[in-house]
Amino acid sequence: MSEGSQDVPDRIRCPRCEREDVAPVGFAPFPNELGERVKAEVCQDCWEEWKKHQMLLINHYGLNLQDTNARQFLITNMTSFLFSEGPAGASIDTSQEGSISWEGSQ
Repeated sequence: MSEGSQDVPDRIRCPRCEREDVAPVGFAPFPNELGERVKAEVCQDCWEEWKKHQMLLINHYGLNLQDTNARQFLITNMTSFLFSEGPAGASIDTSQEGSISWEGSQ
């Protein structure tokens, strides 16, 4: 599907939550085929869930989004998260949550 070549349906079946008759994101978050796929196939609620999960990944792994490898890491995780395709997404270890102290913090 090329950009702008097809109208987005008003209602879809989202591949992540599997709910039927939900509104799609309705805009391409990236100027490529993957962005068009998100626009046409993913519901708004699942897109919002992804944005929160993406922020967790960025913060947990200290990703520099100017780095090509970091961007590819997010794309791989997004594809897994939204479409259940490719390798399983990265996990976030919360076992140390609240127990890490930084130098100089009191």
